[in-house]
Amino acid sequence: MLTVFVGVLSLEGSLTSSVDGITAKTAKAAVSNFIPVVGKILGDAVDTVIGCSNILKNAVGIVGVIVVIGICLLPIIKLAILTITYYITSAVIQPIADDKIVSLLSGMGDTFKVLLGMLIAVAVMLIIGITLVIKISNTGLMYR
Repeated sequence: MLTVFVGVLSLEGSLTSSVDGITAKTAKAAVSNFIPVVGKILGDAVDTVIGCSNILKNAVGIVGVIVVIGICLLPIIKLAILTITYYITSAVIQPIADDKIVSLLSGMGDTFKVLLGMLIAVAVMLIIGITLVIKISNTGLMYR
């Protein structure tokens, strides 16, 4: 399902970026040709504005990835601490407690370990998705 989504997203991004590139080229040509005297200067200004907007979009995308990492880091640290705590508690009380309690604490540690793995996988997929969207949207500038 994920590969189908990524394929559709990349195909849509390629088509959209092609249309965006053609639109940018058309806008630049229209400004250059239809406005007398200063048309060429304004056409170059349109090209500069498009380039600057791309730089700004990339910077926002990079900041977005850093923010997502920052948001995901705190729950990952909390789950890692909980997992380690349950395993250490299980090991410490093993000589003095019943085997059922020890196995319960060990099982809870295993559960938190699975949750930690799922959280890390989702965080990585989110970061990959953001970077794919940034990359797909940049291909429109190749056509100008």
